[in-house]
Amino acid sequence: MTQVDLPLSELRAYRPEVAAPADFDDFWSRTLAEARRHPMQVTLRPVDSPLSLLDVQDVTFPGFAGDPVRAWLVRPAGADGPLPIVVEYNGYGGGRGFPHEHLTWAASGYAHLFVDSRGQGSGWGSGGDTPDPHGSGPAGSGFMTRGILDPEQHYYRRLITDCVRAIDAVRTLDRIDHDRIVVAGGSQGGGLTVAVAGLVEGLAAAMPDVPFLCHIARGIEVSDTDPYGEIPRYLSVHRDQVEQVFRTLSYLDGLHHAARATAPSLFSVGLLDTVCPPSTVFATHHAWGGPSTIEVYPYNQHEGGGGHHWQRQAAWLRETLGL
Repeated sequence: MTQVDLPLSELRAYRPEVAAPADFDDFWSRTLAEARRHPMQVTLRPVDSPLSLLDVQDVTFPGFAGDPVRAWLVRPAGADGPLPIVVEYNGYGGGRGFPHEHLTWAASGYAHLFVDSRGQGSGWGSGGDTPDPHGSGPAGSGFMTRGILDPEQHYYRRLITDCVRAIDAVRTLDRIDHDRIVVAGGSQGGGLTVAVAGLVEGLAAAMPDVPFLCHIARGIEVSDTDPYGEIPRYLSVHRDQVEQVFRTLSYLDGLHHAARATAPSLFSVGLLDTVCPPSTVFATHHAWGGPSTIEVYPYNQHEGGGGHHWQRQAAWLRETLGL
């Protein structure tokens, strides 16, 4: 595959000036305040699992509008803690699947919360368990155009809020080191990681892997691959809604969340990635409000660094947390 975006030398200098909506902070403060009116009641149900070296719990907590959100909490068996925890968000279209599909962090001595994505789980993987009870106006396939004419109604307002509330839930748990809460995820999960890092104070680290939902206008301009491709396909039908659509997307953009994030971060990017183009990732890395490192995989597409990058994350995280 040939180069899909700017040369690496230009990517390392790519710092676009993209203004956030004037009420961006008020929008998200109000959104989270509304969600937090619902008491944080976390249900932990032990799971009878063949994973004899790990303790597995089926978690339910209130997300956007108090809607129940599911997650898996996995810890080393018998660990008293307090343990550092990695809160992980999933890729586009996937659900939480089974606990045995998410073992690396717990096997490395961390607690691990793997959060389900509302309304997703039927695109790949082993399924999801969290419905999205809220509807939207006319939309195309996928999730990008659900509620696209109003940021109040957009699907990602709900999902980002769920992901923030996952941190609120973790902060109620015992045997967890509340000073060592880490957020992580790849693709959509990477974009959600960026958003949460910008919206939640006191996180110890963030690891956005080939993140989606970042510098969205650029992603739509450079890539015709879904999910970004869902937007121009919608606009090819709704020709008179361009301004409304991009206004809505500006409230969801990780570029603006990144500018508000202060936790140390480790990004990854594949220079041949047509799903989340490299310029969108570099722009977000450069916008990050705290210390940020980026790992570059020159010959990889959206798979990024794969297992190699997990090893990089594990070493970086131990150093960052002082373990």
